Amino acid sequence: MVNVFDGLIDRFLLSSSEFEQKLQTVRAEQWSRPTPCTEWNVRQLANHMTRGNLSYVRLLHGGDSAEFLRLRDVDALGADPVGAYVSSVRECARAFGQDGAMQRVLDYPLGPVTGRQALAVRITDSTVHTWDLARAVGAEESLDAGLVAWIDEHLDEIYAGLAETPTAADTTHRFFAAPEGTLPHDASQQLRLLHRMGRTPGAAH
Repeated sequence: MVNVFDGLIDRFLLSSSEFEQKLQTVRAEQWSRPTPCTEWNVRQLANHMTRGNLSYVRLLHGGDSAEFLRLRDVDALGADPVGAYVSSVRECARAFGQDGAMQRVLDYPLGPVTGRQALAVRITDSTVHTWDLARAVGAEESLDAGLVAWIDEHLDEIYAGLAETPTAADTTHRFFAAPEGTLPHDASQQLRLLHRMGRTPGAAH
C-alpha cells in the first residue's frame, strides 16, 4: 500500500524549485505588484514563503504556534530576496531530513501535527503560492502535474485533524480563501485544485 507521505523531501524541493524559478523572473518594478493573496504584494508573498520555511524549522527545534504567528510577517528577505528564499529552502529541507524529524510532534498554529504532516502542508502551500506568484508577475502558470495530482488527491489526509482546512465546508477561512463561483465540468486538475484553495484561475491578469 502506498504511503501518502512517502517522498516528502523530494516533493518539498520540487515545489520550492518551482517557486524559485518564478521568483528569479521578478523584475525590480514588480516587487510591489498585488498578488491573488490580497493582503500581500509580490515581495510580501516571497517573504511569507521564506519566513514560513524558517518558522517550520523553528517548530522542529521546539518553537511554538504563538512564535510562528508572531514572526509570520517579519522581514526575512533583506537585500537579496531570491538568495534568502533559496537559503531558507536548504535549511528547511535539511531540518526535516534529520533523524526523527518526521515523527516529531510540532505545535502548529492549526493544531499539533507530526513533522511529516507539517511538511505535507508546507508542500501544498508552496505549490499554490507558486501559482499566486506566477499570476502576479505574468509568468507561466502551469504547475508540476505530479505535485498537483498528489495534493488534489490527498488534501483530506494532508489537512486531517487540523482546526481549519481548505476541504471543510464550515472552515473559518482565516488561513484559506473561500472558493468563488463554479468550474466547468471539464476543468483541469490544476484548475480544480486552485479553485478548492480559494483561487479564481479563470480571471484575467
